[in-house]
Amino acid sequence: MSVWNYVVTAHKPTNVTHSCVGNFTSPQELNLIVAKCTRIEINLLTPQGLQPMLDVPIYGRIATLELFRPHGEAQDFLFIATERYKFCVLQWDAESSELITRFKLKMSNDILLIELIVTKIFKVQLLNTLPSPHIKDELLSDLLCSSTSMKLIWHNYSATQQVLVEDIGFNLGAMGDVSDRIGRPTDNGQIGIIDPDCRLIGLHLYDGLFKVIPFDNKGQLKEAFNIRLEELQVLDIKFLYGCSKPTIVVLYQDNKDARHVKTYEVALKDKDFIEGPWSQNNLDNGADLLIPVPPPFCGVLIIGEETIVYCSANVFRAIPIRPSITKAYGRVDADGSRYLLGDHAGLLHLLVITHEKEKVTGLKIELLGETSVASTISYLDNAFVFIGSSYGDSQLVKLNLQPDAKGSYVEVLDRFVNLGPIADFCVVDLERQGQGQVVTCSGAYKDGSLRIVRNGIGINEQASVELQGIKGMWSLRSLTDDPFDTFLVVSFISETRILAMNIEDELEETEIEGFCSQVQTLFCHCAVFNQLVQVTSSSVRLVGSTTRELRQEWNAPSGFSINVATANATQVLLATGGGHLVYLEIGDGTLTQAKHAQLECEISCLDINPIGENPSCSQLAAVGMWTDISVRIFSLPDLNLITKEPLGGEIIPRSVLLCSFEGISYLLCALGDGHLLNFQLNLSTGELKDRKKVSLGTQPITLRTFSSKNTTHVFAASDRPTVIYSSNKKLLYSNVNLKEVSHMCPFNSAAFPDRTEWDDNFTRPGMAWHEKEYCSLAIAKEGELSIGTIDDIQKLHIRSIPLGEQARRICHQEQSRTFAICSLKTHSNAEESEMNFIRLLDDQTFEFISTYPLDTFEYGCSILSCSFSDDSNVYYCVGTAYVLPEENEPTKGRILVFIVEDGKLQLIAEKETKGAVYSLNAFNGKLLAAINQKIQLYKWMLRDDGTHELQSECGHHGHILALYVQTRGDFIVVGDLMKSISLLIYKHEEGAIEERARDYNANWMSAVEILDDDIYLGAENNFNLFTVRKNSEGATDEERGRLEVVGEYHLGEFVNRFRHGSLVMRLPDSDVGQIPTVIFGTVNGVIGVIASLPHEQYVFLEKLQSNLRKVIKGVGGLSHEQWRSFNNEKKTVDAKNFLDGDLIESFLDLSRSRMDEISKAMEISVEELCKRVEELTRLH
Repeated sequence: MSVWNYVVTAHKPTNVTHSCVGNFTSPQELNLIVAKCTRIEINLLTPQGLQPMLDVPIYGRIATLELFRPHGEAQDFLFIATERYKFCVLQWDAESSELITRFKLKMSNDILLIELIVTKIFKVQLLNTLPSPHIKDELLSDLLCSSTSMKLIWHNYSATQQVLVEDIGFNLGAMGDVSDRIGRPTDNGQIGIIDPDCRLIGLHLYDGLFKVIPFDNKGQLKEAFNIRLEELQVLDIKFLYGCSKPTIVVLYQDNKDARHVKTYEVALKDKDFIEGPWSQNNLDNGADLLIPVPPPFCGVLIIGEETIVYCSANVFRAIPIRPSITKAYGRVDADGSRYLLGDHAGLLHLLVITHEKEKVTGLKIELLGETSVASTISYLDNAFVFIGSSYGDSQLVKLNLQPDAKGSYVEVLDRFVNLGPIADFCVVDLERQGQGQVVTCSGAYKDGSLRIVRNGIGINEQASVELQGIKGMWSLRSLTDDPFDTFLVVSFISETRILAMNIEDELEETEIEGFCSQVQTLFCHCAVFNQLVQVTSSSVRLVGSTTRELRQEWNAPSGFSINVATANATQVLLATGGGHLVYLEIGDGTLTQAKHAQLECEISCLDINPIGENPSCSQLAAVGMWTDISVRIFSLPDLNLITKEPLGGEIIPRSVLLCSFEGISYLLCALGDGHLLNFQLNLSTGELKDRKKVSLGTQPITLRTFSSKNTTHVFAASDRPTVIYSSNKKLLYSNVNLKEVSHMCPFNSAAFPDRTEWDDNFTRPGMAWHEKEYCSLAIAKEGELSIGTIDDIQKLHIRSIPLGEQARRICHQEQSRTFAICSLKTHSNAEESEMNFIRLLDDQTFEFISTYPLDTFEYGCSILSCSFSDDSNVYYCVGTAYVLPEENEPTKGRILVFIVEDGKLQLIAEKETKGAVYSLNAFNGKLLAAINQKIQLYKWMLRDDGTHELQSECGHHGHILALYVQTRGDFIVVGDLMKSISLLIYKHEEGAIEERARDYNANWMSAVEILDDDIYLGAENNFNLFTVRKNSEGATDEERGRLEVVGEYHLGEFVNRFRHGSLVMRLPDSDVGQIPTVIFGTVNGVIGVIASLPHEQYVFLEKLQSNLRKVIKGVGGLSHEQWRSFNNEKKTVDAKNFLDGDLIESFLDLSRSRMDEISKAMEISVEELCKRVEELTRLH
């Protein structure tokens, strides 16, 4: 039964909606703050680039993000408003490196509170169904920029109240009766602005009203009030600089579609507007953006499609521009004399205000170059600019004084991956590993691309050799300062082999004369003074790295053999039988025994990896013990015991490692059963704290460090190899896409370096060149030694295939090893022409191998790979629509049937339809199509001449627009434009389709999926998920004809597609191995997983979620419970039968004390809780 569902994010939102720059974390630090719909990221600008500081979720969809600095403050505060009308003012707490809420808010009995409930304006569901030319420019922006409609809620307070700040925020308490509606929703979404002199915050939430939240003299928020605004069709509002009283400028459109600007002074005492100092009528019909200009010039820039105007009380200046739609702007100079403008084609312009002294004399505009299509532009410093994008990857660019060979002044320094908007995706197993990969249609316009998303880190094999029985591997260098590794030492049970690269870049066997090659090597390391160290069971050998001759040997005492050993550049630590611990120091040609300690039991593992200030010498030693199953920290060089940490259980530690991630020191301890313990380590005292335990596999783990992109990571070799890394000062674990690894060491030779190179991907028009950096590793697995490069270190690996056009639908065909896409190419010429294609791509190289152009005005709406009854061939079927400017809805379309022959698309059959073919499904050896209001079934008929045709068999009317269809057996589930979900059944004997049941709620659907025979999943345009159940056991026809709503949840994301599948390899021994999962993709670039849980597990996790809500408070005091409540125009109800996996999995990031608090409430051990939550992380 799929009633109880767990929703978790596999890939966080990447669509940048807002950004701002200021001194937020410190008066001396410059920060870039980025909003990605439901998350904010705080970055520090450093000489090395942008350094991430914090990435946190917001319990709301961010509508406004602004930095401001009240009087008397040394650094900036952050104002956030959400689409459901929650807001908060945040400041940075430097001591805890956390966000805290700054203000209290007073409210009184005459205040009107507004709850903003997001409703998408449904044009033709771009990115999901059918675009048409008359909405071309608004197509993406409607979904991405979140046009909203609102409802008002009166709250009558009998006396003045004050909403108190809790420990991290405040709660506006703006929930109430939604039935009392007042006013008309704004068409252009919420506008939030802050007076430059910090006298008030202004909010335009619905037509005819402007909400004012004043500041008092101490910078605290006072009670809010509303002012009537005459202009109804408001396009933009900004505060003007340099005004003695707070003054707004309003850009609006009248009922004749003419556009004007008007100014108003805000009279705080009278709580009203006063006619402002100036106005300007009859502007460019495309004017839709205001840019306030700071002193000394003041005034405002009005950005239109064909003109740019500077306007103030005394000056009016205008210049014509090439027709374009400006999407974003960024101010360059503090005096407001230069601005960066980004348009819909991704062109970046510099707008200059020319002036004499302090008087504006004119405007100049210059094209700088091309970037991603910008949704936000933030000028950082010293010609560095952040380009945030909703349509492609965001970028860090540098503006150069001189143009490059192509005439561009723009140099792209870094890219930040954005999967959004995901219009469609499919789940495939391209590498035949039993692990799903998601291939998305991402981006829009020229930034359209395919993205191949897979879980885990790939190893790209460069060379391999068969070698059985490898017991250890180490890389060595000829010179201490050599950038490349020279030797690869491979240890076996009774010998040691030395491999090196020859002049043909081939691995061949060589010798290091000073090494003992007739025995097993226990450890190797490069040492100071161009020396090498080899440890065997009988001795420690010091060898010259250039001469390769033995310089000194330390022999184990008679009757003792060395069992385990470790070393760094200046120190050696080894353990012999009987619990003897011996410490040696390395000199120039000398090995000196500096200390010996006798422990009470045998030693199982050692480590002295330097993580302090000296990179060649460690102050601490980590020692794992057999009998008492503990890990101990000793000081060096005196071998004094500092810390003893019992590990519990009966499994011994097999590998220990001292390491540092993002400036935090850790001790990692791997056990023989595949578990890993990690502790934070105090380097000064040796104290261990914040113990955490994770399960990485089922076999013993060996830990080794390696470096990629100048950052240290840890490779855990076992039956489930894993890379351990850190992000936002949190340890993360990403599986490596190999089945089993026994040993690993870095091997950056001149032939396989940790190198940076340029990869041209595919030289298709419009493709960018990408800089890639590889880290080379030597890996022992399954009787083989291989050397390969490792992918970027991240949980999800994303490969980009730039298209230069927008892919809207995608399908994979296993038999032909191809993908087929429906794509839309926009030509940025005077006519802004569009062309639509069906393109065939090779599923390995992703090169275009065949193209079928569609007719003028014809759009691809759906695509399917299927076969038909009595026909062994596999076909691509494509549904299209003719979108004519004079039609509100398409009245004509086609179904095209292609076969792939010799890598080419061959059209086999076509069928005209009386509307748009929104969906296609394989159905009982036939083809099921959703065509406007009708569900139509076609059979595949053989003609007399041997060709085939589609022939109509039966259909079903009764929909507004049947947009989304899924099938299971004889059942058909339909997602309608407005009428939620309905269930149809195909009756074979009668050759008819009939309605069996429907959901009578009015949900505007965006995607549907079938979870099991009785449970159906839906997503709708208010960013909610819900499930309905077929009531087969109902007593009456009415009961059986109604789909019962059994689950409701606010996702906060616009879902465009559900697909069955998994991002991870399903392991039979895993508790989650048999849990069915559905993957979803959203406009903001989120990839998420919905898992259907057994009831017992759901009840347990529901209790855990409830307890976590008490411990983990939302940023700004925003309520998690309210955030996840199902919310649309009709109702707001608590989430039901859905769990927030992101909240539940955040348990693993809590401090030990918080974990203990939760554990006590759950009446279960912390270890067991961690284990059960870790199992859930394996779902994605």
